[in-house]
Amino acid sequence: MDDEKQGPPAPKGVDPSDIHVPSGPEVHYNQRTDDSYGYYEDPYGYKPAGTTVAPPKPASVPADKAVAVARRPSGGSIQKPPPPSEPASSDSDDDGMLRMSFMEHLEELRTRIIRALMGLGVAFVFSLLFADKLWDIIREPATYALTHLHAVPPRLVMTQPMEGFSIIWVKLPLLCSIFLASPWIVYQCWAFIAPGLYQRERRWAIPGILSTAGLFILGGLFAYFLAFRYGLEFLLGIGMMNDVQPMVTITEYFDLFVDVTLGVGLVFEMPVLIFFLTLIRLASPRFLIRHSRYAILAIVIIAAIVTPTPDVFNLMLFAVPMTLLYFVGVFAGYLLVLRREGKSLPWAKILMWTAVVVAVVGALWGVVALLHLRFIPHWPYVTR
Repeated sequence: MDDEKQGPPAPKGVDPSDIHVPSGPEVHYNQRTDDSYGYYEDPYGYKPAGTTVAPPKPASVPADKAVAVARRPSGGSIQKPPPPSEPASSDSDDDGMLRMSFMEHLEELRTRIIRALMGLGVAFVFSLLFADKLWDIIREPATYALTHLHAVPPRLVMTQPMEGFSIIWVKLPLLCSIFLASPWIVYQCWAFIAPGLYQRERRWAIPGILSTAGLFILGGLFAYFLAFRYGLEFLLGIGMMNDVQPMVTITEYFDLFVDVTLGVGLVFEMPVLIFFLTLIRLASPRFLIRHSRYAILAIVIIAAIVTPTPDVFNLMLFAVPMTLLYFVGVFAGYLLVLRREGKSLPWAKILMWTAVVVAVVGALWGVVALLHLRFIPHWPYVTR
């Protein structure tokens, strides 16, 4: 036996004569427990039939430093997996939302109240400059009811020395300043709740302020020109038809005026309330229309409470505008739902119903004009 180095024995089932061992670096076999052979990093690419190449055993890595191993693409380099995408933040709508503590909320509330009172004070000083002219405007309904309808001297009496001063120079300018400063007061209320609103909700600021203050002022004008005027005529006429001489004090007259004007002004906020309920999804136009009969019943009850007279004429004078305002609020909520769902307004149906309403009103007006009828604020309410 010569000293030439012999190669490793041939695997089982392989003819030794078919094996060609090239000269060069040695080929190292990996003896496995099942007597099969595998090769690691064979520079000559030799792989006997029936054998498998066992990959090298990876080194153990501590659990706290373990990383995900990416698959090696064929013919390419190892690519690191992309970093895990961050889950969509549930607070993506909170951009611009201000975070304040409880004490900061109290401080903000104090600031807004002071600013609202400052605006109210400026409006009060401005109204105080025109107190005499404002009193002439306020007592005009009583003057008309006493003079033109019942031929009574238009005088409001004073039973206490301080009544004239407290009514004309304090309470009347304060009432006028509430209406004048209502846009500023509504703005301060909105500015207090705005930090807790989403960015998409803050765009309703200007329309909300204008509509809220505008409806409040419109309600005061409606009360002065229609509700209070006709109600006062009815109340004074009841006693004068029975030979009762009216003697109205300025305190009782002004208290009635304040109750009616502020009450009707607040009632005129109904469309804003309905729109807000639709905005926060507590109500829907479909639900409000389906239960409109209950809403009309509630409106009639509220009108009966607010109306200063118990007759049907003044009750309807309150209830009809309130019912119209209810449906205006429902229509505004319907527009909001259409915008939210990305739908367009069905103009065909709107024009059709508008034509029907105009036709009915025109027919009623034609009947009144044909029969030469006119409305009066007392029974039978209609006469020739």
